[in-house]
Amino acid sequence: MNSGKSAAPSALAVALALGSVYLVWGSTYLAIRVGLEGYPPFLMGSLRFLAASAVFYAFLRWRGHAAPTRAQWKNAAVLGFFMMLMGNGLVNFAEQTVSSGLAAIAVASMPLWAALFGVMKRQHPSRGEWLGLAIGFVGVVWLNAGSEMRASPGGMLALLAAPIAWAWGSVWSRGRDLPAPFMSTAAQMFCGGVAMGVLGLALGERITQVPPLEATLAVGYLAAFGSIVGFSAYVWLLHHVRPALATSYAYVNPPIAVLLGALLLGERFGASAIGGMVVILAGVLIITRAKARVA
Repeated sequence: MNSGKSAAPSALAVALALGSVYLVWGSTYLAIRVGLEGYPPFLMGSLRFLAASAVFYAFLRWRGHAAPTRAQWKNAAVLGFFMMLMGNGLVNFAEQTVSSGLAAIAVASMPLWAALFGVMKRQHPSRGEWLGLAIGFVGVVWLNAGSEMRASPGGMLALLAAPIAWAWGSVWSRGRDLPAPFMSTAAQMFCGGVAMGVLGLALGERITQVPPLEATLAVGYLAAFGSIVGFSAYVWLLHHVRPALATSYAYVNPPIAVLLGALLLGERFGASAIGGMVVILAGVLIITRAKARVA
């Protein structure tokens, strides 16, 4: 990691990076739903991350970035398990039975779990953060008690576990021996892709026929834009703006995903889903604003 201070980024660069994370990651839920029309959930994630990591790793090595050490590979494997396999893989699994927009709404609870896990690192929440946590968890309970989620118990459990795993991986990574940020991303994607492939094969997932072109294009979009562009923009933001701004994607992605799902897939949402989303996003927004004041 860089220890020195770099020049402050331009407002345009920050806006472009934020736009990439907002729009690209907001659209990945739709792309996952389309990809599932031809690929099983865990093998789809495996292909996505292995392809993205191979291209990204080769590019970084060509640019002179150091390869991860053995210890760094071990830490990347842990993060690949929690963030790629559990975080992304369970979203893939859930979207077999749950709409793409509803999946994005549920994953918006991630900052709430991250704040709780931060307590374990002796990062005690402020009064405003505790208020946001309380409000956010009301939204999570409301969402998971809604009729759309109760209709798919497996999807409900997967969407409850996915943001918990992502948040735990994010908190666990702090202070660990990891490569430089971009190389760390490539290593995590590779390890996560391998883990997802092993799990998919163990569960009996197979690709027995040529998938539809739309599904293949969706997986390609997830690899190129969702993984390489999205993660690169996110890592860049983490090193150039305050964390609260970098993680603001958590409450911008759901409305984008809901809109795209409604426009392109005809997905419909009941009052319970919309109410849960509003309450979750209100809690996340309060936490983000509280952190901004404390920082």
